[in-house]
Amino acid sequence: MPDDVKDQDASKKPIVDDDGKSWEGPLRQLRSQQQLVRSPNTKDRGYVRQKANNKLWVRERLDALLDQNSFTEVGSITGQPVFDEKTGKLVSFVPANSVTGWGKLDGRKVFVTADDFSVRGGHADGGIMNKPIYGESVARRARVPLIRLLDGSSGGGSVALYLSMGSTYIPQMNILSNSIEALSVIPVVSALLGPVVGLAAAKAAISHFSVMVKDLSQLFAAGPPVVKQATFEDLSKSDLGGWDIHATNGTVDNVASSESDAFQQIRAFLSYLPSSVFSLPPVLPCKDPADRRDEELLDIIPRRRSRPYDIRKVVNAIVDVDVAPDEGGDAVSTFFEIGAYWGRSIVTGLARMSGRPIGVLTSDCKVNGGAIDAMGSQKTAKFVNLCNHFGLPILNLVDQPGFAIGSQAERMATIRHGAAAMVAMYNASVPFYTIIIRRAFGVAGCAFADPENGKGIRVAWPSGDWGSLPLEGGIEAAYKRQLDLAGSESPEAREKLMAELLDKFEDVRSPQKTANKFGIEEIIDPRDTRPLVCEWVEHVYETVLPQLVTYKQATVIGDSVPPGRGYKL
Repeated sequence: MPDDVKDQDASKKPIVDDDGKSWEGPLRQLRSQQQLVRSPNTKDRGYVRQKANNKLWVRERLDALLDQNSFTEVGSITGQPVFDEKTGKLVSFVPANSVTGWGKLDGRKVFVTADDFSVRGGHADGGIMNKPIYGESVARRARVPLIRLLDGSSGGGSVALYLSMGSTYIPQMNILSNSIEALSVIPVVSALLGPVVGLAAAKAAISHFSVMVKDLSQLFAAGPPVVKQATFEDLSKSDLGGWDIHATNGTVDNVASSESDAFQQIRAFLSYLPSSVFSLPPVLPCKDPADRRDEELLDIIPRRRSRPYDIRKVVNAIVDVDVAPDEGGDAVSTFFEIGAYWGRSIVTGLARMSGRPIGVLTSDCKVNGGAIDAMGSQKTAKFVNLCNHFGLPILNLVDQPGFAIGSQAERMATIRHGAAAMVAMYNASVPFYTIIIRRAFGVAGCAFADPENGKGIRVAWPSGDWGSLPLEGGIEAAYKRQLDLAGSESPEAREKLMAELLDKFEDVRSPQKTANKFGIEEIIDPRDTRPLVCEWVEHVYETVLPQLVTYKQATVIGDSVPPGRGYKL
């Protein structure tokens, strides 16, 4: 509250121009309060601090995020009006530090809860608590996406609140229960737009998608003063919880270069998802021909198996582009990557095929050879669960050499996290289109190459290479005694024997040999990938996904849902 109004009596009954006959007088008072709330006090210390930190004011953020003139506020005069003691006229207004309401994103209805850090840093004693709780509940019941603009504690506690309450209190779960329940029904996204601490940090993690802004936002369970008192670490906000920490450990999904970029990423993410689990993902018009064949795919996988390639080029050559190649202009891929900074051996994202949203799951052979580690396993499970929850079929491009090995991998519990990824893929009800584009070895290979246990669509490229072990390492294990004996003669003799053994196995490792035994259902020309996947996606949207939505609608059992048995409204 500004110092000049702190001591005024806000409860004093105002004198208003009211004839006592119509409601115009009370409406004038309402509009006066709304005007004060919606106009920034440029002299207020909180507002000045917000601008000094190169941050948008809360209502500027809403204007930048939502479709023009689409915001309808809920709780527009929540706060503390201040009246002149002598005249009774409204002179100022201390707003609640949360702005909530309905809006539209690309014409689709959403609900937004936006923290105003300029008022008490977003703490609960700034009157923020009830508004986000209400917003999360009403968004879930209305079945519209929930967008959180986090800046501060988002209603978390402050010791200053104890004095006004006259007591301390036991923390209540009701501040998070609606956040958790919303996840089961609607897309929940969070933009981190400043220091996000305590309760706000938990909300950021309780999201289907979250994005931090470089050099503007930080995330931590407790801020530097609390940390210094508890652990004696003297850290800046960025050193404690900057984007380079939380984007690489998987706490947040993506990183933005600016607030505007963060809003654009939110728009992009939500464009692939349905408004709730009870509807199909939105289908958009597509000018990119479904039968487009990209010649680059023919040679994109090197014949020499040890050579890497760019997996993102593979993805971009298959999925829709926003401008048809024959129309001129720049062809922009619809692939929206999620989690590029963490679990980097695994690549995940959303895209469209024939205008229909899909999930894309694959691996990056340039990172640890593509071997899946503990973080990659967590990323896989999280992404597959996201796609399964919102009914997005998954394009699964397999080049999986196996689980990461070695002492570091064992310390990171790679197998435990890998098992969770396997369970997520196996239990998914959305269909997979699996294409083995190169390697599929061992337990991890079987999880990715056969996620539906033989029930799904699976093909391979002629570059496929598979088995219980990679051939080179397997020969080392199976013929260790012979190789060691040759090595005792000379290194050259060992190399010669190894080459002879590799030549002996080269013929049987051909994917065509596997196809001869129907061990792989079909080997396709890589250039035919897009036409085949587009045909599959169209079929899935027509026949499979509607049944899944119907099942979800049928399992709604009111406002109480036993775990795993329904969806809470």
